[in-house]
Order: sequence, then structure tokens, then C-alpha cells
Amino acid sequence: MDRQFENRTGRQPPDTHGSRKRQRLPTLLICALLLTACQPTVYLMPTPEVLRSGTHDPFSGKQEEQKRNEVTVAYATNRLPVGIKDERHYVTLFDDNLRLGVAQIRIGTQQFSAEELRRQSTTSTREFDIPLTLENAVEIGRVGNEDGNDTLSADARTFFTQVNEALARSAAKDLIVYVHGANNNFYRSMSQGAQFHHFTGRNAVVLAFSWPSAASLLRYAVDVNNARETVPVFSRLLELLAQHTNAHQIDVLAYSAGAQVLSPALALLAKRGTGTADLRQRLRLGEIYFAAPDVDFDQFVNDLRHYIDLPNHVTLTVNPGDVVLGLAASKHGVSRAGRPDPDELTDEERELITRATREMAFDVLWIEPESIPGLAGGSHAFWYDHPWVSTDVLLQLLFNARPAERGLESVHHGNTRLWRFPPDYGDNVDEILTGLRKKYLPTDR
Repeated sequence: MDRQFENRTGRQPPDTHGSRKRQRLPTLLICALLLTACQPTVYLMPTPEVLRSGTHDPFSGKQEEQKRNEVTVAYATNRLPVGIKDERHYVTLFDDNLRLGVAQIRIGTQQFSAEELRRQSTTSTREFDIPLTLENAVEIGRVGNEDGNDTLSADARTFFTQVNEALARSAAKDLIVYVHGANNNFYRSMSQGAQFHHFTGRNAVVLAFSWPSAASLLRYAVDVNNARETVPVFSRLLELLAQHTNAHQIDVLAYSAGAQVLSPALALLAKRGTGTADLRQRLRLGEIYFAAPDVDFDQFVNDLRHYIDLPNHVTLTVNPGDVVLGLAASKHGVSRAGRPDPDELTDEERELITRATREMAFDVLWIEPESIPGLAGGSHAFWYDHPWVSTDVLLQLLFNARPAERGLESVHHGNTRLWRFPPDYGDNVDEILTGLRKKYLPTDR
């Protein structure tokens, strides 16, 4: 396992009922297959631009166990569990508990060496696709609706202890929470979190939150409803992470329909908080990143109004030609935050967005396919699928750097300030990272 969670999966010795559990397992697995739609294999995302030249290699100097092609991420889920605790499967149905554990993802085949993975992770041209496989998910603890923050079970506290131990060993002391979009099963959400962790150079602690997506484009309406029902669960998770982990700050990246969980959850926390200053200090929210968010634009704006003072920064990424969000807009009858139509907003709402881009900790990253080489005009997965954008995400979350520091340039649409990639971004990215390392890492880690 990844060194951050090595030998700390909370496995228990077999009990006297183990044989009966094994006998029930095939039936439970059949149920899992019936309740969870099959999805295509996840393949390792393209190498971020900043790792392609060979100037910066985040994998050098690592201990052997950190180089292996097995990656471990923490997870939290409100999916219903199936199977024994050491080999959990999670389905689309809701659970009354928040389940906490660690998932082990293998990158490549079993014969794929650590050196080969390093080589393929620092090159611009892959010789073959590299599959990601969910080896196992070990559930460590659970938190029930009735459990108070100060009365958690011993198993739940063990989970948070392991997260803290991983943070203590990690170069980066922030906890990054990844929230997937629609049409995702547990495997896919864990794989996305794992590959993001991998390309930080294994320098960050990542927790993947898996809500009960139905994992089918034909059941998008189910996902919308399930995301709405998940909002209070996710807000509770953020409170638990703030209270029980030692993370310097908690960063959250929500992709697509994951914004339907994150945006209202942040507003909910702000509305029931006793005071903005006290709540901000207690929650320790850092970077809030909305990647191609599939949430009603007007809801996004009104949620932002409530929580804008809680995190350090909020980033909204917009592709005006996003095909997926165009289809989503036709289903909802209103534009999506990742493909917004400002004409839908009131004058007051437009003024809020304009003022937030100029005076508040709110950045709008405008994705222009015509000025980003190789980016398809209708791209929805650009945040991890295009080397320029994935580089920018890594630099933001690892260094908490602002757009100008990351080499982006500002433009104005009326009075609204936007950020975009300059045409020479690819030529300058090595220098950008060198500057960030000198500024934020005065001593080499």
C-alpha cells in the first residue's frame, strides 16, 4: 500500500463467523452487480504539462513503497455497503451511515514496474493506455446520523487518526477532498481520486467522497435527486474533517454534478454557523474548486452569496462550449454554472458576480479551446484531460497560488474579471513551477 496508509487499514483477525460470511459473499456480490451499473475502465489521465519536460520530477527521491504502482486514497461514502468489512463493495442505494475507509488502486497491470510507471507519468507520449483497477476497499469506521462529533465510535476515530498520520508524513499538509460528478460508480470515483494523488507526486493526502450516483446517463434524474439528498451528509463530513484532522486547511475539488453537492453544502454550513469569523476559523476551508460545475447558475450565485467569506478562495472553471453542460441545461431548463448565461440572472445577481471577481476571493477561469492547443471545443473533462489545465489545478492545490502566480493572464468582460491561459503557457510552465517552489518552499522538501 501507499506509504501514507501502509499497514494501517484496520484489518481485524478472522472471527468464528468468518466461514458463514464467506458463504454469503457470492450472493452479496451478485446483488452488488445488479445494483451498480458496469462502467468503462478508467485509464491514467494524460501527464500534466509541468511533468513532461523532465525538469521537474516529483517522483524522484521517494522511498520504494512510495513509487509502487499501488496507490491508496482515503474515502468517505453514503453508499450502501455490500460484503465483508475488509473487502467492501458500495452500491447506488443510500446508507444511513457515513462510511469511512481506504481504497487501494493499482495503476497498470501487476507486472507494471514502479520505474515504468514513473517513466510513463513523466512523458508527453504514452506508448499504451494504462488502466486503473480497484484492488480493494477496507472500511475502517462509520458515523451514524445520531452520533455527535464528540461521541464518535472508536473505529471512526481510528480512521481520523490514520488520516492525521498520513498528513504528518505528507509533504503537503492540506487535505484535498474530491467529489465526483454524475454517471459514476464507486470504482470510478476512487480511481479519479487516486490518479490525482499520483500526479501530486504522492505529496498530498486525498480523500474521495463517493455519493450514490446511479452510474448511468439514462438515470441522470436519479443522480440529481441523490446529489440533493447528499448535501447535509457532505456538510457533516466537512465538519468532521475540520474537527478531527490536523489538516492545515481542507481543499475541495468538485467535478460536474459534484457541484450539486458542494455548492449547497457550503451554503448550508454558512447559514447555520454562529458567526462568519468563528466558522471560518473552525472549518479551515482553503481552495474550493468547481471544475465544469453542473449546477443551476442562479443557485450557484445565491449559494456563493452565503459562503463567499468562509474559504480562502473559490475558483469557477467555465467552458462556454461544454457539450455535456449544454445537454444538462436543456434538461434543467436553466444554464449551468460551468456554461453560464448571465441573462438569466437578476441585476443584483450579476452585480454580485462582477464584484466578487474584482473585490473578493473568487476567480473565474475561462477555458478558451481556440487558444489551448489540443483542447476540444466541447470538452467537459478538461480539468484532468488536458495537460495545461491539469497542471494549473495541481499548482493551485499544492501551493495555494493565485492565477497570476500560476502564469494565467487576466482579461475583462465588461466589469467582470476573468482568467485564461496565455498562448505561451506551455513554454513557461517549467519556470512558473520553479518560481512557486522558491516562493512557497524555501527549503527543499
